[in-house]
Parts: sequence; C-alpha cells; structure tokens
Amino acid sequence: MKTSFSRRHFLQSSTAIIALPFLDSLGFRRLASAAAPATPPKRLLFLGFGWGITESTWYPDIKNPGQDYVLPEGLKPLARHKADFSVVQNLTNKFSNEGHWGSTMWLTGANRYAEPGVNFHNSISADQVAAAKFGIHTRFASIQLNGSEARDPSGHGPGLSMAWDVSGKPIGGENGALAAYRRLFVKNTTPIEQQNAMLAERRSVLDMVLENARHLKRGLSKNDNAKLEEYFQGIRDIETRLTKEEQWMGVPQPKSPIGEPKTEVSGYQEIKLMYDIIVAAFQTDSTRVMTFRQPVASLLTSLDIKVFPHDMSHYHGTLGEKLDASQRRDLAQSELLAGLLDKLKATQEADGSRLFDNVALAYGSNIRTGHELTNCPTILSGGGAGFKLGHSIVAQKDTPLCNAWLTMLNRTGVDVERHGDSIGELKEIVA
Repeated sequence: MKTSFSRRHFLQSSTAIIALPFLDSLGFRRLASAAAPATPPKRLLFLGFGWGITESTWYPDIKNPGQDYVLPEGLKPLARHKADFSVVQNLTNKFSNEGHWGSTMWLTGANRYAEPGVNFHNSISADQVAAAKFGIHTRFASIQLNGSEARDPSGHGPGLSMAWDVSGKPIGGENGALAAYRRLFVKNTTPIEQQNAMLAERRSVLDMVLENARHLKRGLSKNDNAKLEEYFQGIRDIETRLTKEEQWMGVPQPKSPIGEPKTEVSGYQEIKLMYDIIVAAFQTDSTRVMTFRQPVASLLTSLDIKVFPHDMSHYHGTLGEKLDASQRRDLAQSELLAGLLDKLKATQEADGSRLFDNVALAYGSNIRTGHELTNCPTILSGGGAGFKLGHSIVAQKDTPLCNAWLTMLNRTGVDVERHGDSIGELKEIVA
C-alpha cells in the first residue's frame, strides 16, 4: 500500500507525539541533502604569556618584511605553519609603564592613571567586547583559563585572568586544566529543583542589596555616587550571569571529545592539555571567546631550567645561562603553539571547513623583554578574521596594539568604532 508522506512525520502514542528525523527510506534523502550546511560561527582566542621573548632570535629581520622573510630561530618549530600565521612588529600599548605586567593591560590598552586620585585603573578587554555579542549563543559567554600556578602569575601582573569587564574589574579564570575541563564538560548533578531554589535565593539577596543601595544613594556626594554606580554595575553583571545560568539550566553539557585529565599537570604538559581543552570547547560550541594566561615559571621547571623567570627575562643580550633559558623557553612555546595549530587544522566543522578557518587567534605579550614595553611580540593566525597570513608585517613605529584588537573585532563581526587607545584599524594585517 502506498502512503503519502508529508515533510515531517510523527510517532504517536496515547500520551506523546515524537517528531521523526529526516529518514532516507521515507523519501527525505533529497530534502536532507539539499539543505545548506550551517555556517560555522567565528571564534576569538587570545593566548598571552609573561616575561617576553628573546629579541635577537624571536623577531624576523625588520628590514625584510613580506612573505619571503627568514623564520627566526625562536619560531623554527612553527615552520610547517609558516604560511598560516604572521608576525607583526612595532605594536605598542602607549600607556604601559610597568615592566612586570605582561597581560594586565595587554587586551585593554588602558591608562592605569586615567582615573584622578587612583593609581590603578583598567578598562574592558577585547575578549569581553566580543563576548558581549557572541556570548548570547553559548552556555559560556567566555572562558578564561590560567595556569595552575595561581600563586606565581608568571609576570602577568594584577588580575584574576587576562579578562577585564566593562567597569575595568578583573574576571576570574579557571586555574589549571582539571578545573577548566570540569567547568566545561562535567555535568552538574545538583537536582533541578535545588538549582532553582539556589538561583531564587541569590536573586532575593541581590534584590535586597539593590533596594538598600538605592536608599543609600540619596544625599551622597558626586564621588560617592560614582562609586555606587560602579557597585550597581557589578550587581548587574551578577544578574546577567544568573540569567545565563537559568537559561541553560537542565540543558545537558556536551560530551567532550577528549577525556577528563586524571591528575593536575603543570608546565609544558599543562599548556599542551589546555590547548586540547580550548579546541574541545570551540568544537562543542560551549563558548566562542577564550583567553589563556599561560604559565612560564612552571614551564621552565618542566624543561629542567634552573634560572628564575624574572632573571631569564633580564638577560640584556648577554651570553650564558639566562640567554640559554630564554631561547629554550621560546622554542618550547613555539612547539606548543605549532601543536595547537595542528589541532585546529585537523578539527572539521559541520560544513566541512576546518576549525582553523573560523578562529581568529592572537598570541603574544605586553612585554618584549626585561622592562621593555614597545614592539610587543605579536603573532596572528587563523582564518576567522581575514588576517594576512604567511607574512612578516612591520607596522609604523609605536602603532597602538589596540589597532590590531579593533581590526580583529570588526573583522569577526563585532562592530566597534574604537578599543582602548586605538586610532583606527590596522590595515596591514588584513588580506
């Protein structure tokens, strides 16, 4: 007997109706194959490290820009990817004046003295500008990763990660690979009713705090009102996070393409594992914006380097164990980055493209070496922002680093007029 099938079919019982998938045997082969593949989303990834690099063996020759540059010794492990990343020179955060802050202002470009009477001020980081747009689609608006050496920030300076919110306040990160994995992929076993009750209790506390603060606002001075408004912004940020939790409550977390780490690791192996977790997070669309504040001290330890990272960064061009430590550090970091690019290229998207093709990746530091804060080491990669890849790019001297972040944001669909101390897009990095 011939049966006439509609585009959608259902299995029906006395209590439920369940939609069938598109089945070839029911005549859906043509419809399914004709459907256009979903366009993969853009992702942004910022990888930062402290203590800088070895100037003499990390930067390409500034006199030989373009595609035919000679890959310097410190970047040799990246040789197989030479056509897929660019080194950019002469980028600087002009307000940087602290030689031990490798990532505090790296993504913000803020002037720490911009607020009168205060000796520390920061502004929103580029990743959080992107998270405000991309974060509405994912369980996590952004994910911040740190090395497990929480007590040794490895030359990164103040902050709980590399991310800073719209008020210039630090955003906490996951310290170590185990914490990162569990945040992303381990199921919350708390019963839904209890989760709802906990959310309701937190909202009730927030409501009470806001009401008391509004009463307090009357009669305050201008300065105190400004401080209170900052406090309100913090409350609004908490409300946003609660709403996000509520939105995803009961939605199962995705199955991870990698297994849970058995134990905490450090140094070289930790960075390698963090890169695996980053790829898994993008692959499962758990988030589209990530930062990783990389460890350096534990990296040196894992390489059996006895020189302290601070001393290593102050080699000042001399020969000896400090220079050797700095160069070995560069090679290890380049090897790890090459491994990440391998994984991004090997991971296939739903439409057949590579994950690499949809990621905009920035790798670098606010410190060149020692206390030198100009010509920030910068590598750009991935196909997500239309970067000009395979080049040694030499910008005009002291070009704002935030010009690169502005370009990266705009070219991934986050339309902003400026970021930090930017003065316009960095056209040299666009293909």
